[in-house]
Amino acid sequence: MGKSEVRLKKCERAIRAALLIQRWYRQYVARLEMRRRCTWNIFQSIEYAGEQDQIKLYNFFDFLMHHFTPASSERSLISHIFRVNEICRDAEWERYFCYESIEVPDSYTGPRLTFPMTFCGVSKVVQAFKHKQQLHARYVLQLLRETWRLLRILTNISHVSTCHTKEITICGDLHGHLEDLLLIFYKNGLPSSEKPYVFNGDFVDRGKNSLEILLILFGFLLVYPNDVHLNRGNHEDHIVNLRYGFTKEVLGKYRVHGKKILNLLQKIFSWLPLATVIDHKVLIVHGGISATTDLNAIARVDRHKYVSALRPPKPTHYAADGCKTQAMGSNHREASGPAEGRRRVCSLTHHSSPPAQRSDLPRRSLHNLPMGSLLSWSVEEELKRRRRLAGFDQSYGELQRSDTESGATAETDEHEWKQIVDVLWSDPMPQNGCIPNEVRGGGCYWGPDVTEEVLGRHNLQLLIRSHECKQDGYEFCHNRRVLTIFSASNYYEMGSNRGAYIRMGPDLVPHFIQYQASQACRELTLRQSVGWTERSALRALREQLFVHKSDLISAFQEFDPNNTGKISLSHWASATESVLKLGLPWRVLRPQLVSSTQYGIVDYQMWIRELSITEPKLQISDTSILETMYKNHSNLETIFRVIDTDHSGSISFEEFRQTWRLLCSHLKTEISDEAIADLAHSIDFNKDGSIDINEFMEAFRLVDLSAHA
Repeated sequence: MGKSEVRLKKCERAIRAALLIQRWYRQYVARLEMRRRCTWNIFQSIEYAGEQDQIKLYNFFDFLMHHFTPASSERSLISHIFRVNEICRDAEWERYFCYESIEVPDSYTGPRLTFPMTFCGVSKVVQAFKHKQQLHARYVLQLLRETWRLLRILTNISHVSTCHTKEITICGDLHGHLEDLLLIFYKNGLPSSEKPYVFNGDFVDRGKNSLEILLILFGFLLVYPNDVHLNRGNHEDHIVNLRYGFTKEVLGKYRVHGKKILNLLQKIFSWLPLATVIDHKVLIVHGGISATTDLNAIARVDRHKYVSALRPPKPTHYAADGCKTQAMGSNHREASGPAEGRRRVCSLTHHSSPPAQRSDLPRRSLHNLPMGSLLSWSVEEELKRRRRLAGFDQSYGELQRSDTESGATAETDEHEWKQIVDVLWSDPMPQNGCIPNEVRGGGCYWGPDVTEEVLGRHNLQLLIRSHECKQDGYEFCHNRRVLTIFSASNYYEMGSNRGAYIRMGPDLVPHFIQYQASQACRELTLRQSVGWTERSALRALREQLFVHKSDLISAFQEFDPNNTGKISLSHWASATESVLKLGLPWRVLRPQLVSSTQYGIVDYQMWIRELSITEPKLQISDTSILETMYKNHSNLETIFRVIDTDHSGSISFEEFRQTWRLLCSHLKTEISDEAIADLAHSIDFNKDGSIDINEFMEAFRLVDLSAHA
């Protein structure tokens, strides 16, 4: 064999080896990508299911307000969340913002602010927060007052112009991730007249430093009102804040003045602009659009009426003293009850079927919100009577148009409200059309055809929105006419996603800057990062499976008529999805969730026992109350914080009982007063007759033992 033939064979072996390595690597990357996508689906499905629960709970409260008599105990428990402070005139609001009586002690080491706010002052605030210092309550209230004064003179839609000497920076959701905001400022520079910014909503909730982010952004807004633009997000809403952590954060950091700070922030959130337009060509909104989106209508909306976007306002009337007496969807709901003839809506904005078919809608929708079956006979009679008085002959959740004089006004108010909800809550979809967003429970899904029509009608070329976490921090869709930007890195878990922001010059071409705020995460390999987030997602999913174990066993037994304790893998997947309704690929996830199967058969009884979850060791006679507690942990905390009207962080035994009665009404289940009292006494650790909300929720936190193995 000649030397040339030897060299040729060596080359062939080298090429064959390279091809094998390349094939192996592609398969390796493909497997990692599949694991990453499954992990992402788990996180997102659980997140959106929580949003559905939040909106359904609020609609239950709304139902109580509409249909129960003003004197009913259920109605009185939650009536305060439907009205803003009983203050009518701006002068009274000024007094409510009063901070002069609050003294700053000499021992205070944080920044001492002077107003009007200066760049030096807000820079000191940034540095203080960077070093974990807290701004004194006096300065917080003063800064909020100045912000409120400024926001009131801003328009609903901010208009921004570019020039060749400066680019506009656009940031998406921050969700309390202060480290992401500080990293953006480090990489891109602080806001200034030469460095304008647009922050596209969802500044608060989920993260630990929502208030710090707000104060920084408000500070820069005061210094550069023409160069810093803040859009409202769906989490700038005091009802949403009850569930997702911002209310708890503020009350924990400012125990004396926290309630006042929260009330003022409710007012400020309602004054945040709804959209920003760059050079009349690029529209920036938090959520998105719908087929009926009209920027001219949005520009005319009296936006501050919508303290919560979860409920439409009632018509505005003026009393003899000139004070507005409107009882609003997120605002005022007077003790006299709903106005007669008011048109009701049973979902946030969209109705996917006529009333006669509403009972056929799937669970994952706001449209089917049936009345609690456990309500007592007298309550049922009261509901029927109130519906007759209000002109409703149909059951809860159905529409009935009114012919009263207020009908036209109500229709106008509802149209305005729908415009706002769609802007704050909607998501794009790949298919044409516009349908209810039944995954989140609010807003709509809109397709490429709607994008083309709405942008064309307003002579726009690009829609920038946020609202959805993206693994790379940004994502184009709809033929690159819609761009999602998300700025909170590590949103679900360390390594779950990058954050990103946009730089845009006069050519209106977006340039992306991606980042990871965590140094530890930046040092992980791709395999380590996927493994870390996968374990976290599976831990969250196992908790969901555990809290539904009774329902799962019942569903499995339907496929096991002979009580063998075993079912096929396909039946296991079908039953699991029928209970959790998360839309996950259960057969793909089976190896991570079920330790072993034999010939495609799952021993479901053993599998339930193997879920490595610990429970609190409490002596409670009725164990069903524990499963209800696990399954509705977030709803229960929300009701707790609604009932805790003085924001003290603790509730009495009677308030604890009322909390459970509300939850039982919402869930259409029955738990005896004796079982509730038994639970209350078992968790009153210091035996003072009251229950600390935070201690109670922590006592019932499930722990996945597999995570600590």
